[in-house]
Amino acid sequence: MFAEFLQYLFSGLTSGAIYALAGLGFAIIYNASNVINFAQGEFIMIGGMTTASLVAAGTPLWLAVALALVVAMVVGMALERFAIEPARDADVVTIVIITIGASIFLRGAAQVIWDKEFHSLPAFSGEVPLSLGGATLMPQSLWVIGSSALAIALLWWFFNRTLFGKAMLATSYNRLAAQLVGIGVKRVLLASFALSALLGAVAGVVVTPITFTSYESGIMLGLKGFSAAVLGGLGSGLGAIVGGLIVGLVEALASGYLSSAYKDAIAFIIILFVLFFMPSGLFGRRGTDRV
Repeated sequence: MFAEFLQYLFSGLTSGAIYALAGLGFAIIYNASNVINFAQGEFIMIGGMTTASLVAAGTPLWLAVALALVVAMVVGMALERFAIEPARDADVVTIVIITIGASIFLRGAAQVIWDKEFHSLPAFSGEVPLSLGGATLMPQSLWVIGSSALAIALLWWFFNRTLFGKAMLATSYNRLAAQLVGIGVKRVLLASFALSALLGAVAGVVVTPITFTSYESGIMLGLKGFSAAVLGGLGSGLGAIVGGLIVGLVEALASGYLSSAYKDAIAFIIILFVLFFMPSGLFGRRGTDRV
């Protein structure tokens, strides 16, 4: 029984790390602009698809990963510049609809650029499973968890130790005050989309050897990341991390002890539960607007 539980725990932590990165992407953009970016899942897809296609063309893995991260950031900045910025005076619902339209557009573009097939990547350090407590852990899962932990640590350093990171935090707290002291709010918003896309691409790269990728692989990952962000409290970085881990663990335990048919339903159940009983989430600020 313990080995079985440990197996589900490993699976949940692996999935939860991906959801945490996606949730952080939602939190960063929400803090900078009060916008919920429903194209976040497509950044995950772009990271995975770009890396897989470059590796298949003979590009070394490290270079393919670096190029995929750059491509995702460029797409994120283009989304902000050509879709979000022109509608900056529109109401929140309109901008949310724009991000949904951007999500559909990016999936369509992915079909044209690539195809409708599934693509894969080789595991970064082999496929010989590790045995721990009677359960098995694939080396790629360690890459997922380690990459997520490193990304979170670098984010903490960026926001707390760099001038531009502090400017982004100041903008999230009070946009008008940030403008009054000379912070370029437009640059902050552009950077927030680039950073969000970067996090999504990292998630897409490390998870592709486990789950494969396709033009529509970002849909469910994005929605589960949104569930993590809502559970933790929209705008809370810590909440997105904790929410992602909770969603991943609950999903894995429900799939193991109940039925795998409930796997994708868990995220939506959590969203409904939060909206009904704790609309501010675990770490969210009370009294803020929610969409």
